Amino acid sequence: MRIDRMLDGGTRPVFSFEFFPPDTPEGEDRLFQTIAQLRELEPSFVSVTCRNHSRSRTLAVVTRIRNEMGLEPMAHYTCAGATREELREMLRGLHDAGIENVLALRGDPPKGSDRFEVTAGGFAHATDLVDMIRDEDDFCVGGACYPEGHLESPTLDEDMRHTVAKVNGGVSFLITQMFFDNRHYFDFVARARAAGVTAPIIPGIMPITNLARLSREGGTLFGAVVPPRLVSALLQRESVPDAVAALGTAYATLQCSELLAGGAPGVHFYTLNRSPSTRAILSALLAARPWERAR
Repeated sequence: MRIDRMLDGGTRPVFSFEFFPPDTPEGEDRLFQTIAQLRELEPSFVSVTCRNHSRSRTLAVVTRIRNEMGLEPMAHYTCAGATREELREMLRGLHDAGIENVLALRGDPPKGSDRFEVTAGGFAHATDLVDMIRDEDDFCVGGACYPEGHLESPTLDEDMRHTVAKVNGGVSFLITQMFFDNRHYFDFVARARAAGVTAPIIPGIMPITNLARLSREGGTLFGAVVPPRLVSALLQRESVPDAVAALGTAYATLQCSELLAGGAPGVHFYTLNRSPSTRAILSALLAARPWERAR
């Protein structure tokens, strides 16, 4: 089922999980164990990321999810490291596998570089990719957005112009980069609506379950600012990993509850291919149903 139809007047918010394609058969077995555990919560859809060397893995995983797990998959689809013809070939593979939903992304710079490199015969922007997808087939196309601004955008206004261009080009819904202060989401939505964006904007949430990727000095995680009081509370529990995970899960649950009560159309969970914290958060949300008191 197309995600734009899920978002069009459903009785409950859209909940979704994001996974990445493992590099080994053992990793894939663990991934599908995670998916089986999360399937019990009846997610609206699940997404699978795409790295330059894993396009075929992305296609294989989304196909297996659809055929074996009975869940609606969305394939991430990036410009990085591919020519136009290679991108068209992947689109044909997705179409032949019965995949209806794609998330159009520019992709990250090469490892070890902070600058995106355009592949000869490829695309420079996600908007170019959206145009090609629209010309090739009738996919439901999603796009990414950045409540705190894309790292390469000099200003929030410039970042919003890129967001508007994606939607005008045919993106049906947006999923945010992760954030840890809900004010960033609500402010972004207000700015987007003022700029004429009417597409649903799904907040992306990742519970902090360990401190490995947390920047202690700047208080950031994957480029998103972590509130100082949360950083302090997490660091106080650094010697007890279970306490860090418990606090991160509780904080994310509060985040999601406030977002849904504030009118967010759903939540997209960045799972890092793990299930315990995400299962706990979504189970609590389904029991409390904060969206029923949406403002």
